[in-house]
Amino acid sequence: MKKLILTLAFATSITAMAQDQYTKGMGKAMELWGEGKTTEASNLFERIAMAEDDNWIPYYYVALVNTTASFGEKDVEKLTQQLEKAKEFIDIAKNISPDNAELLILEAMTNTAWIAFDGATYGMTLSGKNTQLYNQALALAPENPRVVLSKAEWDMGSARYFGKDITPYCKDVERAVELFATFKAGDDPFYPKWGPEQAERVLQQCKS
Repeated sequence: MKKLILTLAFATSITAMAQDQYTKGMGKAMELWGEGKTTEASNLFERIAMAEDDNWIPYYYVALVNTTASFGEKDVEKLTQQLEKAKEFIDIAKNISPDNAELLILEAMTNTAWIAFDGATYGMTLSGKNTQLYNQALALAPENPRVVLSKAEWDMGSARYFGKDITPYCKDVERAVELFATFKAGDDPFYPKWGPEQAERVLQQCKS
């Protein structure tokens, strides 16, 4: 019994140490990203992902960093490198965590970055795909505010493109704001939390 207790205690301490290293590493990567050091942040998230091969969240952040850095990027070679890496890490994350709405909306964001870069080339092929992704995410997680907000923003963008009224989607943005106030994220401290400020900004646009 004593040996069993010691073994369990040792296993627990090893687990705690690994979790502590994960927390420190993720915190440092977030700090680098916040400082605008996207390449360094991406590389650190990638190293953490390799060590945490059963955890989708570090893979998610590799993809998120590379996707967000691609909006406004004019260098096609750099853009392609970033978005291909994002897609690669999303695919790995989806294998770890299937039917994950957070990953579906991130994949749609990656497609949107391509469309924003060259709508004539990518709009026709990826717009339909995005609509499918947002509908799938909403079916999986109808109470997830990021899903509700992201789909509403996509629908608004499509409406603007075709010269239609965006007002019908403002109620979805309002619902997203309400959901952010009560949404319970996953147990991981780095579970995605972005969106509340964005939802408020979009809601103000609806009211203006």
